[in-house]
Amino acid sequence: MFFELKNKCSETKARSGILRTSHGDVETPVFMPVGTRATVKTVTPLELEELGARIMLANTYHLLTRPGIDVIKNAGGLHKFCGWHKPILTDSGGFQVFSLAKIRKIGKDGVEFSSHIDGSRIFLGPGESIGIQKELGVDIIMAFDECAPYPCSYDDALKSLNITTEWEKASIDFPIGDDQKIFGIVQGSTFRELREKSASELVSLGFDGYAIGGLSVGEPEELMLECIRWTEPLLPEIKPRYLMGSGMPKQIVKAVAEGIDMFDCVLPTRLARHGTAFINNGEDIPVKAARYSKDTGPVDENCQCYACKNFSKSYIRHLLNVGEILGIRLLTIHNLHFYFNLMSEIRRQIQKGTFANFVAAYLL
Repeated sequence: MFFELKNKCSETKARSGILRTSHGDVETPVFMPVGTRATVKTVTPLELEELGARIMLANTYHLLTRPGIDVIKNAGGLHKFCGWHKPILTDSGGFQVFSLAKIRKIGKDGVEFSSHIDGSRIFLGPGESIGIQKELGVDIIMAFDECAPYPCSYDDALKSLNITTEWEKASIDFPIGDDQKIFGIVQGSTFRELREKSASELVSLGFDGYAIGGLSVGEPEELMLECIRWTEPLLPEIKPRYLMGSGMPKQIVKAVAEGIDMFDCVLPTRLARHGTAFINNGEDIPVKAARYSKDTGPVDENCQCYACKNFSKSYIRHLLNVGEILGIRLLTIHNLHFYFNLMSEIRRQIQKGTFANFVAAYLL
């Protein structure tokens, strides 16, 4: 059994479970750190594991451009290449159809990119994307899709969805490894009819799990949550649900309450590089700010991460301001610890039957 549902909250739609893969089990709800280019920025795989990471996300398009799939195959697959021996999920390259809109052209069979590195032609369609992910040897493969921009018209969203549905139908027909699983991705922009249409069509195809894509692209948070509420009732209870790209702490708590099991986001590492740390109930502070220049306390008094147990805000601010990489590393360690600790607490509260009370207190 790939996904085992263990506990359900009686007052919300929250649930806890276990993803079982050939590279280890993953307790859900889970946050997946983003290792776009086969690394989570500034931290080692050992540090990731010690912080509490159990699954990592990488990106098909970026690994295709550099170092190239042949290089990774020569190393024995992505796990061996990057030294991460726990599960890996790969984005299909579909998000780059959105994020690299200025250098791509969409056709019936896929997308032609002008490489953001050297301008060379790169073609990705369902077959290419699934084939690459199979060769990488990852545990969870994502179907090839298109992420529509926000805002967009109903007609444009429908056109995008029709293309995506055909690509996803093709994706599930391509062979993958015996130990690999494939997720479908619900699209439809912010239109209820299209979200429900997408979910129903994908469920009929029998994917191993289902993602809700096309969100966190500029829409208001409440509209994002509405899209989840429209979609979740149509997804099989016995299969995992993944909200792609959404990751502010309070958003995660709210989405878990709506029945989401899996999350990814670049925020913990990106904000660390900009000198920002998460504290308390998902608040954040600009450690790089002048007001912390003589603050000898830790980033978070209640945190037990390596950075908080050993260094002050004053010192970390100094490192950031003189361009020392250790400052970014320490904030990255802290932020990732914060996220993994949040997910651990969420799972504990669901298992205890007290998640609804936890949500009420966290969102105050």
